[in-house]
Amino acid sequence: MLESGLEFAGYHEILAGPLHGVNPLRALASLAKLSVGTIQSLIKLLRIRPQVILLTGGWLNLPVAISGHLLGLPIAIFLPDIEPGLAIKALQRFAARVAVSVEASAEYFPPGKTVVTGYPLQANRLNATREKAREHFNLDEARTTLLVFGGSRGARNINVALGAHLRQLLDDGVQVLHITGEFDWERALREAGELKDHPDYHAFPYLHDDMGLAFAAADLALCRAGASALAELPLFALPAILVPYPYAWRYQKVNAEFLSERGAAIRMNDEDMPANLYDVVSSLINDGERMKEMSRRSGALANPDGADRLARLLTETGGA
Repeated sequence: MLESGLEFAGYHEILAGPLHGVNPLRALASLAKLSVGTIQSLIKLLRIRPQVILLTGGWLNLPVAISGHLLGLPIAIFLPDIEPGLAIKALQRFAARVAVSVEASAEYFPPGKTVVTGYPLQANRLNATREKAREHFNLDEARTTLLVFGGSRGARNINVALGAHLRQLLDDGVQVLHITGEFDWERALREAGELKDHPDYHAFPYLHDDMGLAFAAADLALCRAGASALAELPLFALPAILVPYPYAWRYQKVNAEFLSERGAAIRMNDEDMPANLYDVVSSLINDGERMKEMSRRSGALANPDGADRLARLLTETGGA
């Protein structure tokens, strides 16, 4: 049984492989895997007989989409980021509807095909309050709280940049909630040195059920620009400094530009953090009016009902 109360019915594996951005030999190998994966998907779908198929991108979805289409099963896609990758562009021809996090994604699809559901948010985000959060992390109400995170694995470059400016920030009266990521936890603590015991530095390898409280406690976030940022930051009306991951396709860059162009965030390049991070953070926390305006603009983008709306779209697509 899942935390949501839904029964987990099963887990299945099929073969697949990437076709874009790989050398010809790997592309041929991927074609072979995709062919086998399509047969595997047909067999599994015939056994399961789902009422609706939900695809979320990636080449693994292609065999399932082809098989579902051949069997006449209704298909929906959820696009978490703003801009679709090549896989979703290929998959959308099999789908009845494409659920998107924000209206800006509609321009990438045929007219009338998208539905703005919003990004599904976990209950610990929706139920978090600032009062509970400040008490949970034992924070000083008089100090500005900077939340720094990079996902479960962490963001090494963000951690390194924060470590270089940590003493200055703490000396300025900033209290820091730092989620290092499990892979970078020990290195980040070594870099922090004696500051790891500072009363205003609160470091964690990762937060699971308490991540919603971390958002609720914060006044400013420093983080990557993954798809969840489009929903989590606005939910808490949280201004942010967004640093798109530089070693992947442009998803995070587009996400960061969406929020920054609407005045809800500032976009910073990964390579600029070592030199500019302190100045940018300091300028924001010392400009109360700007922080309030960024918070207002961020909150205006909030859509807390993403999970419910996506669920309704699936039941409608499946004919339930």
